[in-house]
Amino acid sequence: MKTTYMAIALLFFSFGAKSSSDFSQLEILFTQWRTFEVAPLHNLAPDYRQVTFKKRHTKWAQFKARLLAFDQSDWSVAQQIDWFVMLAELNGYEFNEKVLKPWQRDPAFYKQVWTYKSDVPAHEGPTPHYVTELWSYSFPISNSEQTRLINDLSRIKPFHIQARENLTGNAKELWVAGIRDIQTQQQNLLDISSQIKTTNNATLIHTHQQAIQSTGQFVAWLQQQSMTKTGPSGLGVEQYSWYQKHVHLLSMTWEDEERLLRRELDRAWSSLKLEEQRNIGLPALVSVKNAEEYDQLATQSAEFFLKFLEEKNIVTVADYFKPALYARLGRFVPEATRHFFQIGSHFDPTPLYSHFYHWFELAIMENDPNPRALRKNALLYNIFDSRNEGTATAVEEIFMHAGLYDHNPRAREIVWIMLAQRAARGLGSLYAHANQMTMQQAGEIHMNYTPRGWMKTEPDLLIFEQHLYLRQPGYGTSYVTGKALLDTAMAQKAKLDEEQGRDFVLKSFFDQLNDIGGIPITLGAWEMTGNKPAFLNEVEEVAKGQTQ
Repeated sequence: MKTTYMAIALLFFSFGAKSSSDFSQLEILFTQWRTFEVAPLHNLAPDYRQVTFKKRHTKWAQFKARLLAFDQSDWSVAQQIDWFVMLAELNGYEFNEKVLKPWQRDPAFYKQVWTYKSDVPAHEGPTPHYVTELWSYSFPISNSEQTRLINDLSRIKPFHIQARENLTGNAKELWVAGIRDIQTQQQNLLDISSQIKTTNNATLIHTHQQAIQSTGQFVAWLQQQSMTKTGPSGLGVEQYSWYQKHVHLLSMTWEDEERLLRRELDRAWSSLKLEEQRNIGLPALVSVKNAEEYDQLATQSAEFFLKFLEEKNIVTVADYFKPALYARLGRFVPEATRHFFQIGSHFDPTPLYSHFYHWFELAIMENDPNPRALRKNALLYNIFDSRNEGTATAVEEIFMHAGLYDHNPRAREIVWIMLAQRAARGLGSLYAHANQMTMQQAGEIHMNYTPRGWMKTEPDLLIFEQHLYLRQPGYGTSYVTGKALLDTAMAQKAKLDEEQGRDFVLKSFFDQLNDIGGIPITLGAWEMTGNKPAFLNEVEEVAKGQTQ
């Protein structure tokens, strides 16, 4: 991932990258980049063949050269930040092409059918273009939607054919765990068979059956090939650290993240024990026993939560916050089959609803999108993770400290349990990426260091999370690293306000954070305070090939 200064200079000369200080030209360049980034089609399917990447690399290099040629000396802070947003995406494309290579190493990359909307701006983990968002269809399906679904499903068979050419990697754990994702796709396709048949659309019925058959055959091929896979799946410490700094724009190395997550795990456990000590003599939380009790608790909790945010001046509560939250209040699950988050939500769902700040952010994107061209939509390559996952995790504790559970102190214990779980699973993912542990061993840290045995009840969530974090470096830690960086942003903003004779207003802080949009939290803090993080100078210098 190193580019020499001479190489960049050659790009300038070869591609005619002229210096410009016109910010509108950056916005035009970004629009062109986003159009280019979408994979071309090959036999109806998105094309991730090596020969295609080689052909496209020259065009990518042109984008990089043109970006680096901009003269930012007179740009505003917001404009400089947008420049870094595009640099991060360009670095992400190159890292995927040269190192991560999900189309080569990761069978789960070939999952094309999604049955749920992500709670962050884009699907978590490496995801192909042109996926089938099954959740976006309403059944019985209209004629126009039948045509859309035919187009979606028609890509599955040719994509599987291409996968057999592309998947040459030797990452054993990614390979074995990825089979599960393709099996899930097959089941999801089978689940809609009756709805497809009722359309009496011969083309749709045929395309759907072809997709089911192709997915099943792909599973069999993956299982056969898995017996030959022997290599590691983690990136290694050096590549992990480079990716975090130059793509996700975090100032932390692998070692920094390990220290932070160890500290947060210890703090979560000790805070839980102190909370339990504080609550001695209070009645224990009682889990709801049936659907009626759950629905009543969920509605009361959501109503109280929104009222708290508004009346305590935590954040501006837009009219669309309520429907965004109420659409996801959850449902009653029998005790024997509850996973980690359901266990807590059946005692008190308010801590989980705090994390559902996610849905407020998505509602803002839909109803009041950021007007800046580079921030309207989701950043590529999950670059939003520290901002969105970090904020959702941070507000669990922030809202607690602001008084959310003054009426129900026992619920504070759930907040600390949730933080411990996120720190433990993040630690496990770090060791897996360093190839110091297998995914199973990482899962054991995740499971054994979550208080009260709440991660020992339902193995599917454990497998899903550790597999995702092995596929997408940095995602497993982003909940805690992003939380810490949000604390830093708040501290810097509070200090600046104090120095300038202003009161720090929490509502203003969160409103400004929402206005800035889903960019890395380090960039958000820069926009709030005007203080540019020093490590970004290195990121820019490395991009220009001036340092190693």
